[in-house]
Amino acid sequence: MKYKKILVTGGAGFVGSNICIKLKEQYPNIQITALDNLIRRGSELNLPRFKKYGIDFIRGDVRSRKDLQLSDIDLTIECSAEPSVMAGVTSSPEYLVDTNLIGALNCFELARRNKSDIVFLSSSRVYPVKALNDLSFKEENSRFSLAEKQSIAGSSSEGITEKFPLDGVRTLYGASKLSAEFMLAEYVNNYGIRGIINRCGLIAGPWQMGKVDQGVITLWMAKHIYKKPLSYIGFGGKGKQVRDMIDVDDLFDLLKIQLSDIEKYSGEVFNVGGGKKNSLSLLELTDLCRQISGNKIDIRKVAEGRPGDVRIYIGDNSKITKLSGWYPKKSAKTTLENIYKWIRENEKQLKPILS
Repeated sequence: MKYKKILVTGGAGFVGSNICIKLKEQYPNIQITALDNLIRRGSELNLPRFKKYGIDFIRGDVRSRKDLQLSDIDLTIECSAEPSVMAGVTSSPEYLVDTNLIGALNCFELARRNKSDIVFLSSSRVYPVKALNDLSFKEENSRFSLAEKQSIAGSSSEGITEKFPLDGVRTLYGASKLSAEFMLAEYVNNYGIRGIINRCGLIAGPWQMGKVDQGVITLWMAKHIYKKPLSYIGFGGKGKQVRDMIDVDDLFDLLKIQLSDIEKYSGEVFNVGGGKKNSLSLLELTDLCRQISGNKIDIRKVAEGRPGDVRIYIGDNSKITKLSGWYPKKSAKTTLENIYKWIRENEKQLKPILS
């Protein structure tokens, strides 16, 4: 890899910390710097890991331009975010917008000043909620499935492509990420920097501090381990809503491919998820957690949904697969087994956070 100094914003978060450590493991001569405000509980647990691997850490905030007065950065991987899809729904959106939009703009400015490359991790939540819920589907024993024939462009039984229409509302979280996408496209065009937008689906793996509104895979496993109740919320309370899941290791493998020839991928937007093969419903997730943990827990059925709930989202990765040959290799079961092992091996630190 040609880079000498890489900055990972949101670097002590789940995705950011994994990327920092995997970069340092594979490219020990590259200077890796993680920047994070450590607001999310559990992110502080990554600081000893950074020290072990020789990763520099800056306690800073992307909302503050003075925290991003860095020089000689030749690549920024923008992972910082207020990640909750429920953010701003019943409260002020100030932190959400300041972090996900203004913070992203500050990172793009850093790239412009340093004439450096940038990878922006966006979200599948940029796609409008109503359009997703208007897709034709069928109800099966354990899940809802997309029908093969769809009336909306960019959709099929394989999922959603980048051609899916963006007209409509999508939650404040999704709007903040899409707004940042639009701005990065302008920066790439106007200032000649090289940038990639990856619209990630549900990312999962060890070191994710799962909560109800973000990190559901870890949350589900942790509740099974600690024998705490959960709820199936919305769509009749059946637990049949579906998401695709991508292991953080598979995401890192894609980043390596993209960064080895960034000119090839610059200026493009890619759906990056587990795809149909790695999709699962909450019912299916529950079954896997029961198998792996050996525990059965109470799950309440709540028929009424929440703002922004989506029946089915599966990202169609065909664009990036055709261009790069990349595809996700880790199964949902393997990811869940790794999460289970991580929680058990770090139970003393994690139980106060995850239980």
